[in-house]
Amino acid sequence: MKAVGYYVPGTVDRDDALVDLVLPAPTPGPRDLLVRVKAVSVNPVDTKVRMGGMGRPPAGQARVLGWDAAGIVEAVGAETTMFKVGDEVYYAGDLSRAGTNAELHAVDERVVALKPRTLSWAQAAALPLTAITAWELLFDRLRVPYGKKQGLGTLLVINGAGGVGSILIQLARRLTSLTVVATASRPETVAWVQDMGAHHVIDHHKALDEELIRIGIPEVEYVAGLTATERHLPLLPKIMAPQGHLALIDDPNSFDIVPLKRKSITVAWELMFTRSLYRTHDMIEQHKLLQEVAHLLDAGVLKTTLTKEITPIDARTLKAAHAAVESGAAIGKTVLSGF
Repeated sequence: MKAVGYYVPGTVDRDDALVDLVLPAPTPGPRDLLVRVKAVSVNPVDTKVRMGGMGRPPAGQARVLGWDAAGIVEAVGAETTMFKVGDEVYYAGDLSRAGTNAELHAVDERVVALKPRTLSWAQAAALPLTAITAWELLFDRLRVPYGKKQGLGTLLVINGAGGVGSILIQLARRLTSLTVVATASRPETVAWVQDMGAHHVIDHHKALDEELIRIGIPEVEYVAGLTATERHLPLLPKIMAPQGHLALIDDPNSFDIVPLKRKSITVAWELMFTRSLYRTHDMIEQHKLLQEVAHLLDAGVLKTTLTKEITPIDARTLKAAHAAVESGAAIGKTVLSGF
């Protein structure tokens, strides 16, 4: 089968940063689906792993990246119960297994859901990893009540125009009563987060406390730190309400939360791979939430965050997509379709 991967970690500008491969098709395990991949998207985790975030692959072996995928079930493991051959599915995979940048991919059915019927392969592939991250951050880590429509306060989304921010804004706006404040700094990103549903937009290149005062919301009950949370940390004790909640997904070098003690701020980390990495007892919750997201997409409550589609899926196009993610200027999600 065709695949894309690398032998040596490093920067994306190298000729061999990503290379086209021909590999044996994977054999599905007992709980696995074998999926023929139709479309994939690129996330920051792809670039971090390519740079050496999981170490160097064994000598002579390639590591295949990619976690978001949409495709068709081609075979099922002996113990699968939820899917059948021919089902159209979407999912975000497992950090500890080979990735989705391949024609055929094996994945545990407990992190897979039926693809939204109204979306194309590319539109669906834009969503799984970011939707799981945003959903878990909002409802599991920040503990915002799902569907409650009164008395919740304000959510500040730091970096609202990225992949996670784009779907997080939608979830908070459509499924809760939160007032959603998103940060963005360029005219195009401001317009994007407003289109996603943000009530207010502030500039993260300016002091957040002054920006919040400008819009008449000096304190917020919830903060989603999606990018550069460490840089904004000194102002969090000032802008967060007592007994507020902070959840972050980025990778600060250090993160001293002692100044948050006086206000009894709850701090939580979100990593959507935790359930699959540790095979947690509630691993199937990712299947359930992706099914719910699919229903909401088909009902028009949510919409895809796809902004750019590239064809085909190969080393050249994936290198371009990695470079776009690393630029820090990407809006929404870039998706690649078709081998």
